[in-house]
Amino acid sequence: MSARFSPSPQDMPDAGPAMAGDAPAAGCSRRGVLAAGLCLAAGALLPGCGRHDEPTPAQPAAAAEPVVLTALVWAPDWAEEMHRVADTFMRAHPEIRINLQFMIGNSVEENLKPKAATDNLPDIVSVNPNPYTAALADQGLLADVADTSAWGQMLGILQHAWTSPGGRRYGIPNGLATTLIYYNRDMFERAGLHKLPADFSEFLAAGAALRKAGFTPLALSGAFPNMLGNGPFSYGFANSVAARLPDWRERIADGTLALDNAQGAAIFGKLRQLAEHKLVQPDCMRAGYHDTLRQFSEGRVAMAFQGSWAAGALMHGREVRAGVFAPPWNDRGQALTPVLGSETGFAVAQASSERNRKAARQFIDFLYGPGMPIWQGKRQNIPPFGRASDEVSGDRALFSLVEQMVRADPAGRSPGLYYSYLPANTIEVLHELLQGVLSGRKSPDGAARALQASIAGQARIDRK
Repeated sequence: MSARFSPSPQDMPDAGPAMAGDAPAAGCSRRGVLAAGLCLAAGALLPGCGRHDEPTPAQPAAAAEPVVLTALVWAPDWAEEMHRVADTFMRAHPEIRINLQFMIGNSVEENLKPKAATDNLPDIVSVNPNPYTAALADQGLLADVADTSAWGQMLGILQHAWTSPGGRRYGIPNGLATTLIYYNRDMFERAGLHKLPADFSEFLAAGAALRKAGFTPLALSGAFPNMLGNGPFSYGFANSVAARLPDWRERIADGTLALDNAQGAAIFGKLRQLAEHKLVQPDCMRAGYHDTLRQFSEGRVAMAFQGSWAAGALMHGREVRAGVFAPPWNDRGQALTPVLGSETGFAVAQASSERNRKAARQFIDFLYGPGMPIWQGKRQNIPPFGRASDEVSGDRALFSLVEQMVRADPAGRSPGLYYSYLPANTIEVLHELLQGVLSGRKSPDGAARALQASIAGQARIDRK
């Protein structure tokens, strides 16, 4: 885990256009203006009595010690931008210092669990909107952030996702999230593909045509199972299970979700077919998150199954004309069930002092206000604040596609990304299952049974 204190204010670069570096010039809407800054008490010492009753000179009040906030952040694709946000914030607020630390591993939850178990959460921490985090909020480990400007601007669907059963508003997401198929338009045209696949059978056929034309069809991050879960698993679950069971959330919670059947096996079966049809890159099981971004942006693969948060890296690749479509994980004749959820976001630790909690909320409002162009301009993800304005950086075709997906699910019943609905301990089990299926070490049927057992086991533990 890396950590550093960001540079002191006098060492900071200008926060204006020259500081934007490789980020696009367009910025995010600044509707989320900061809450008022912290006030430092200023007082004067009372004069004392000296010899001959002469007043002693007034002495200036000792400068208040700065607030030092520790932030534990999940930012695999924007760590440097997070440093720049902290640097810019500290220049504007020298009374607050930000000590950034970055999460490592395959998930937010594996970073959180040891700290939450000892009630030792940092002042600001990355979290996901799932039952595990909601339970932390209701246990009093996370503060309510409803008084931030950022919360007031959030989409209603995201406010609902970030409210615990006990009513605590416990975090602000980085954006509305989904996973998509990014594709190389030139490779598709050279392979004779002039129509995007509308179901999984057509997707396999498109992959075969790309391979016949000499292209590697698809990049998957086999060494970073988080993306296997966010992508193929989430869309497999949505279209094979959730589309047939409206009460799937309740069944996960009480441990009665049945996956030892054809629908459960189909979740993993479609992932396995990608390997069996030789659609994935040769180094798939060694490829990490950034490897697949580079493979697509450098024109070495025709498609990448990646998140909306990666649009900045994928839509502007080196000499690549990129397009995007919803992953067609539906069977022929079946309507596509979309996967819409929330990106990872930020929470504030309740155990921090009142002064630290106030400063942490102030930093969060800065992150989603004046600081947002620094990181959103690079990521070009979908902001969590209503319709994207003209000032938000990003591909309008991608934004339009996601808006269509949202309209197609007005009740908000579509599955979120996988970490939004599985128990935290089951996520770790799922990671191994996904890698096992993709590599051929685990059968789809066996993976489905193991996932069902983990969900049922976690429900039994929660009932005790």
